[in-house]
Amino acid sequence: MSIIRNIYCVGRNYSQHAAELGNDVPTSPMFFSKPTHALVEATGQTIALPGNRGDVHYEAEFVIRIGKPYAVGMKAEDVIDAIGLGIDFTLRDVQSELKKKGHPWLLAKGFPNSAVITRMLPFPGMDVCERTEFSLLINGERVQHATIREMIFDLQTILDFAATHYGVGEGDLIYTGTPAGVGASAHGDRMQLFWGDELLGECTLHMEN
Repeated sequence: MSIIRNIYCVGRNYSQHAAELGNDVPTSPMFFSKPTHALVEATGQTIALPGNRGDVHYEAEFVIRIGKPYAVGMKAEDVIDAIGLGIDFTLRDVQSELKKKGHPWLLAKGFPNSAVITRMLPFPGMDVCERTEFSLLINGERVQHATIREMIFDLQTILDFAATHYGVGEGDLIYTGTPAGVGASAHGDRMQLFWGDELLGECTLHMEN
């Protein structure tokens, strides 16, 4: 995989997901980030997650990679060079406590292996991205699925916001938000990420105590 500079993530970008967690739907993109140490490619291996800090929730996401420097006013399709799928693993109990205190989410979002990523595909164009469904299967059961047409904030809006407030450049990954269906992961779960009918990545979870 190419060198990754930043890992940006968009929260609450599907209205049904916001509702299932009892959160308000945002009126502008809500970003957080993960350290690059959180990134792990799903190549069929077993990955370790902290099983001793409460529930670890899975959140499947459509992911874009930026191929050149981006500035507001540029078209998203001119700077996205690849797409993939990811899982934003979240320590949900830890996050709930942080939210109560008004603290940042990094402790709940930034642990090693919390940013699973599949192999990347060359950007196929916006039309293909908008009509192709992505999905997460756990132990053979489909638990999450959506198209990016269902996002509250589209890719152009996400990129413009990120460029304005944080800067966006070559090598950045953006996890664009998760649809409804998130839940707690369990030891031994087999996770498979599909782009349409194509399996892009898979892994098995090992919950460490």
